[in-house]
Formats: sequence, structure tokens, C-alpha cells
Amino acid sequence: MDFHDTPEEAAFRREVRAFIAAECPPGISRRGFGAMFGGGGWDDIRLGTDEYRRLNAEWAKKLADRGWIAPAWPKEYGGAGMTVMEQFIFNQEMAAAGAPRGGNYGIGTGWAGPTIILYGTEEQKKKYLPPIVKGDAIWCQGFSEPGAGSDLASLQTRAVKDGDDYVINGQKIWTSGAHVAHYMILLARTDPDAPKHKGISYFIVDMKSPGIDVRPLVNMADNHDFNEVFFDNLRVPKENLLGEENRGWYVGTTTLDFERSGIATSVSHGLMVRDLAEFVRDHRGAAFVSKSRALRNEIADRAVESAVEQMLCTQVVSMQSRGLVPNKESSVAKLYSSELDIRIAATAMQALGLYGPLRRGSPRVQFNGRAESAYLYATTSTVGGGTSEIQRNIIASRGLGLPRA
Repeated sequence: MDFHDTPEEAAFRREVRAFIAAECPPGISRRGFGAMFGGGGWDDIRLGTDEYRRLNAEWAKKLADRGWIAPAWPKEYGGAGMTVMEQFIFNQEMAAAGAPRGGNYGIGTGWAGPTIILYGTEEQKKKYLPPIVKGDAIWCQGFSEPGAGSDLASLQTRAVKDGDDYVINGQKIWTSGAHVAHYMILLARTDPDAPKHKGISYFIVDMKSPGIDVRPLVNMADNHDFNEVFFDNLRVPKENLLGEENRGWYVGTTTLDFERSGIATSVSHGLMVRDLAEFVRDHRGAAFVSKSRALRNEIADRAVESAVEQMLCTQVVSMQSRGLVPNKESSVAKLYSSELDIRIAATAMQALGLYGPLRRGSPRVQFNGRAESAYLYATTSTVGGGTSEIQRNIIASRGLGLPRA
């Protein structure tokens, strides 16, 4: 790995950094512990206010004008056509500044859009891609079910062909953003008699269609991010089938392959450790900061680990830039990152002792309630994007060559 920018890469880094500094409203940036949901991440302008929405829309428009909402997409589809290293630099600088990615970054730009680019018809590309890069369409992902989480191929939601439509019945769960989404990417079983991986199809669902019931799942941080979604004789036009019927599993695994290097998370973790170290140093004489002699070493451990995480993510990017396909390397980086998320949050709670569990708004809350928020949200890190157990299986079988049994 070469850790130094080429002259061209250094120039691009300066361009991105200058653009963010000049154009991103400070009231919508969020970084380090300040990015934690429910923990006061938006101290100047709270998420959901009209002012936040206005500034965020203006920022998204500026990104869209440069093709930077979907920087990895080809230019003909509204992206910037960035190289792997340019994407790496762009992600680093955006994360370091805490700049929002604009639009529906994540499912829309990261998963649904790239899958449509690979498998969609020209009609599907023309209909669904432009609203994503303009920030006008929010997408959600209908994959997991109550009985099909890590073993996704066991899903039971059914899609039965009826004339020019498919009639869909079943349930999805942990559907992030379904309550605000315009579209869903959905896996459903179209051939119940086929082996479980071979009878699944992939659909694009208009969330305004009759027969969809979205119910909130409020998490223990008291935030409504997840939902359960029920389908009762939902009719989906055959034109919304993405790829071939009964070949949806392979389209779906492509969607799951569109994982980023994790560099944004690793940068964020480094900033979180810095935030915590500065807070403890600035308040070391206060009653609400732990006096444990081990705390200094524990924070130092987290700093070293966040640097290791950045090296693992850089290895993935380095392989991609050389035309290689990271496999076990991506799983190693994901596993390390998600478990580090939990360790950083636990250290924050240790630093504040009995004050750590206090939520923002409590009379004696410290660190703006961010330790409590980080600790609660970190519990999901080792589940989302593939559980730690799944990552270890991939590392063992594909990386170490160990037998499955």
C-alpha cells in the first residue's frame, strides 16, 4: 500500500476540502460523537426542523450539480465517474468534515442505484436513477424477515404471477426508513418448489401502492428508524421485476456486495476517540469524570484500534484500486469496525461512570448525552450488514480454507 497521494490525488483532495469548507452549512455537519442519533448531534439546527431541511436540500443540490451524490456512478447516470482512489479521498474528506452525503445516501445511491445500473432495463434506469442523484427519491430495503435474517435465502414472502402483475403477500422487518421511503427493493419467493436460493425474484416496489402496511419499530434509544412492513395482496407490475424471474438471489447478493470500504466509519471512530479524550482532559477534575487510573490506557487503546481500523479499510481500497476483489479482507474490516464501535461506546460510558447512562435533557447529563446514545446504538453494529458470526464464517472458510463442518 502507498499511503501518499499522487499529485493528482492531492489536488483532488484540496478541491473536495475547499468545496466543503465553502459550501456546506455548519449547522448540518455532524462528526465524531456529535453524529450520534438522539445524542445532540445537531446542536445548531436539529434534524427534522424546517431550517435543517432547507439547508440540507441546498447542500444536496450543490453535490448533485457536481455528480457527488453518487460519485461512483458513471457520468451518463448522473454520477461523477470517480476512480476507486478518488472515491476513497472523497469519503475521507466528507467524513472528516461531518458533511452530509445528500439525498438518500446509503440504500438509494449505494445499493439500489448500482443494482439497477447492472440489471435494469433502459426504461427502469431512466425512471429510477435520475430521482436518486437529484436527491428526490428515498429508498428502503425489503430483505430481512422475522424468520430470515442471517439466513436470508429462507425468506417466505410470496410473489405469485397474475396476468401482468405479481401479487405479493408476506412480511419484512427491520426496514430502515420504510415510513418515509418512496420505493423499496424487495426479495420475494416466486417458486416455492425450487431450492431456496433458486426460487427468489427481485422487485422494485412503489411504496404508495395499495396493500402495504408500514408499522413503526421504536428502538431502545427511543428513535423511529426501523419498521415492519406487511404486504396484503400487493400488486406489482411485471415491469418492476429487476433481472430474471427466479434469479433474484443473485441480483440480491450483488446488492449486498456494494459495500463501501468503511473508511467513513473508521474516520468517524477516530474523531469519536478524539472527542472523548478532549472531554476527559478538559474535565479531569470534575466529579462526573471517572478517576480510574486505567481510563487513560483504555482511551489510548481505542485510539490505536481506530488507527488499525483505518489501515484495514485502506487495504480494501488498495486492493480495489489494483483491480482485485476484496473478500475475506472486507469481512475482516467489517468485523473489526463493528466490534470497535461497541468498545468505543463502552469506554465513553466508563469515562462518565454513573453519569454515562443519562440521556440528553436529564438535569445532570454530561457530554450532551452522547455516551448513552452511542452505547445504545452500538448494540446494532455487530448485526447490521452481516453479523459478526457470519463475518467469522467467511474469514474461516474463504480466508483460512477451513471446512464448513
